[in-house]
Amino acid sequence: MSPDPRPDPLEGTSAEPGVAKADPILTVSDVRRSFGGITAVDVDHLEIPRGLITGLIGPNGAGKTTLFNLLTGFDTPDKGTWTFAGEDLAGVPAHLVARKGMVRTFQLTKALARMTVMENMQLAAVGQTGERLLPALLPSLWRPQEDALTERADELLVRFKLDHMRDQFAGTLSGGQKKLLEMARALMVEPSMVMLDEPMAGVNPALTQSLLGHVKGLRDNEGRTVVFVEHDMDVVFDISDWVVCLAQGAVIAEGRPSEIGSNPAVIDAYLGSSHSEAPVQRRKRHERRAS
Repeated sequence: MSPDPRPDPLEGTSAEPGVAKADPILTVSDVRRSFGGITAVDVDHLEIPRGLITGLIGPNGAGKTTLFNLLTGFDTPDKGTWTFAGEDLAGVPAHLVARKGMVRTFQLTKALARMTVMENMQLAAVGQTGERLLPALLPSLWRPQEDALTERADELLVRFKLDHMRDQFAGTLSGGQKKLLEMARALMVEPSMVMLDEPMAGVNPALTQSLLGHVKGLRDNEGRTVVFVEHDMDVVFDISDWVVCLAQGAVIAEGRPSEIGSNPAVIDAYLGSSHSEAPVQRRKRHERRAS
């Protein structure tokens, strides 16, 4: 007998902005951020379901990256609160947010070009004993931990097919390889949630498929929560369990990919009329890929 399919954690969840989820890992409330007279983020309420892949879409300037920056401590909101795994993270600096299990990547990769791929990986690990002055003077205190971190880094480099570049400078990697390195480096902190800002941008088609597989693996093999910003709707429909659409900083729609593809508000604000003729085709294509 085939195993029973896993229960759908989104079953019964209505497709409407700000809808409550059965088991949210991240809850955002009344978050605002303005630059001069322009409101970049204006989110009344948003919940991210645990253990699933949520796609964040919207036109350029919708506030997607700004929202990432706020939630991960790289920017400060004018007002608002948010909790991650039940803990208030408003005002928590970025390095502590990462230690609590919420990490992010960037549109433009942040690999340290003059350090090797392995050194980039090792640098990402948190709580290293050798980073403190007195313990650093006693190798017996930090060397076992460093050996374990190196072993973990090697395992991740093999997984992301970067092991052959282990000792090369990160600056020599291609754009797609830097994306892979950034994702692998994020996993060095063993996060509960990974936030990917346009992970497929500038990546050649061959590496795009590899990246897609790795994103799905975060959910399917490790049970991690993923939130990603993406403009390619084929990618969004392929891997997302849930989709959130932003426009002018506000959440204008939420739902499953098939629901978002036929949502009039999303079509008007982002997809355009050329997409409105194909919600059924998109749903069928998504179902074929998911099977």
